[in-house]
Amino acid sequence: MAGNGFPKVHDAVTVGLGDLRAGTVPAGALEEAFGPTSLGIIIVKDLPPEFLELRGRLLLAASQIAKLPAEDLKSLECPSAKWLVGWSCGKETLKDGKYDTLKGSYYINCAFYKDPSLTAAQPHPDTNFPEYTHPNIWPSETTHSSLSGFKATAEALCSLIIDTAALVARACDRYACESVEGYRDGYLEHVVRTSTTTKARLLHYFPAPPTPPARSSPTPGSVAAITDQGAMDGENDDWCATHVDHGCLTGLTSAMYLDDENSTPQDELFLPPDSAAGLYIRSRVGTTVKVSIPRDCLAFQTGEALELITRGRFRAVPHFVRGVREGGGRVARNTLAVFTQPNLYEMVDERRDFATFAKEVVDRNH
Repeated sequence: MAGNGFPKVHDAVTVGLGDLRAGTVPAGALEEAFGPTSLGIIIVKDLPPEFLELRGRLLLAASQIAKLPAEDLKSLECPSAKWLVGWSCGKETLKDGKYDTLKGSYYINCAFYKDPSLTAAQPHPDTNFPEYTHPNIWPSETTHSSLSGFKATAEALCSLIIDTAALVARACDRYACESVEGYRDGYLEHVVRTSTTTKARLLHYFPAPPTPPARSSPTPGSVAAITDQGAMDGENDDWCATHVDHGCLTGLTSAMYLDDENSTPQDELFLPPDSAAGLYIRSRVGTTVKVSIPRDCLAFQTGEALELITRGRFRAVPHFVRGVREGGGRVARNTLAVFTQPNLYEMVDERRDFATFAKEVVDRNH
């Protein structure tokens, strides 16, 4: 453990895109990434050459959107979808019931990956679920010249991430077929390639306050209480509270750190001024580790729906984000998460389809 109480940066399992395509990732690497003593995360290197430019443009746009006038941001909100389409800030509740105002999100439905004519998930036959079926909302690129090309960039980067997620899913399927009794061969790759509910979340973390806001203790029995009590007691999850993703496989870019005092930020900080800031994961064996994603790579971690579908053999990854507290300046953090998820009508356990399960999660958090 580091002297400040935080563990050292953990080297997550890294594989090449070529090995994923060829199906030559060693079984030992998959076991180390997703097995019973793992972090449940894998990093993919050697991405297509356009990745870095797309990442830079889209993550910078997160700051540009967050700085739009309040009336423009309001026009990008969708209350009927519980702010899970378009812009959202201060609408999500944290573990203590308070609203999260330390980050803004721009939600994008990725149904266009399956069919370019789709702007939202295909409706559920029995459930009204605008959180997934409301069409995407895009900022005006003529009114806001700084956001020129935003939609095209977002769709291109999300598609690249989903393409890569499908290859990671194929490797997960290979591992699961050998280690999970009754696992349906090809299941996760099928979900990634055919779902219309995959959703992207472009995140802008506002500079953290000098002193983290006081929060009450997590409810006993919650994910936070069970998996990360030490982190909760230390109030380390000030930028993003400890949680698990509710999809199957989440694709993550590395974070972009920017000086928020610059009204038109152009230069990405190579490292945050506070070395303790960043993404933390609670491992399968209960150890909290800081995970660093290289700028030219993607990371993929497992979520709650996959845990349910595999009856716990693939476990969801509890994680949180610690803000920048030391080093001076007002530093913001931007990143992109793409949540691959089953179609609304597909079952996640014996009694619930994904629409029912996801609705429970949404109602809990909004």
